[in-house]
Amino acid sequence: MHFAFPPRKTSRPPPYVAVANGRSSGPLLSRRKAKQFALFALFALGVLYALRWLFSSPGDNDYIPPGTPPVVLVTTLDSNLPETFKDNIRKNRQVYADKHGYTTFFANTSDYNVGEYPKSWAKVPSIRHAMTTHPHSSYFFFLDIDTLIVNNKLSLEEHVMDKRRLEDLMIVGLPVVPPDSVIKTFAHLSGDNIDLVLTQDKDNLCHNSIILRRGDWAKFFLDAWYDPLYRSYNFQKAEGHALEHIVQWHGTILAKLAIVPQRIINSYTRDEIGTNGDGMYHDEDFIAAFPGCLTEDRNTCPEDMAPWFAKANA
Repeated sequence: MHFAFPPRKTSRPPPYVAVANGRSSGPLLSRRKAKQFALFALFALGVLYALRWLFSSPGDNDYIPPGTPPVVLVTTLDSNLPETFKDNIRKNRQVYADKHGYTTFFANTSDYNVGEYPKSWAKVPSIRHAMTTHPHSSYFFFLDIDTLIVNNKLSLEEHVMDKRRLEDLMIVGLPVVPPDSVIKTFAHLSGDNIDLVLTQDKDNLCHNSIILRRGDWAKFFLDAWYDPLYRSYNFQKAEGHALEHIVQWHGTILAKLAIVPQRIINSYTRDEIGTNGDGMYHDEDFIAAFPGCLTEDRNTCPEDMAPWFAKANA
């Protein structure tokens, strides 16, 4: 008589094969690997996008709506000035803006609470205000009331801010504050990395004609310049000396600064203050400046500039 016995178990069983819902786990593992690969690829793309955002220029990442003016002309007016004079200043900026597709931004010193400090400080928040009003414009060109645009043919981009043009213009190794500051302008800067353009005369870093490129750095610069601490220092020349201080002692500002020849955006019509070399006005220069025509003890800008308005506003 024979009895059926179950097969003996081998001492070397085959490799364990997991079964899920009656099927081998092989496809499940493949799906898991595919999911992990997709997550890794997504993470890598995120890293690449972040690196591209960090190292690209400001305009590469911002959508600029059609019709956005590339340049905003900013001027801060004083309510104590004659209305006729202020109208001529507005017309001067507007004629130039209309010719090149730019726009204007006019503010009053009384629009900003500068406290007990000189009202000339109002120029700083007025530029910041213009940036808020025109968030997509590329450049903000501040012109004080003692300056006139006298050559409407020159666009700001081609005359100054074009990359190669700016690299040709910028003066490297120059004492930031004349005549002998130990802090000097950087060499080997790319025009694309310049966000602040200024000029000098014989004794000062000028702040009546300023070009700023839109971006977070420009906002930081204006906020630093307008810091209550600097206003409380009571510098002899108020915001002018404050500007010279931060440009000299803050490397993050100096690294974005280009100083260009004075006649490029700030030709003097008289040598009362002193020019930096060839800084006096010549025919066909872009900007005519009337230094010292508006101070605490002097208000001659309307009279000094009157003969120039017909030419400037033509």
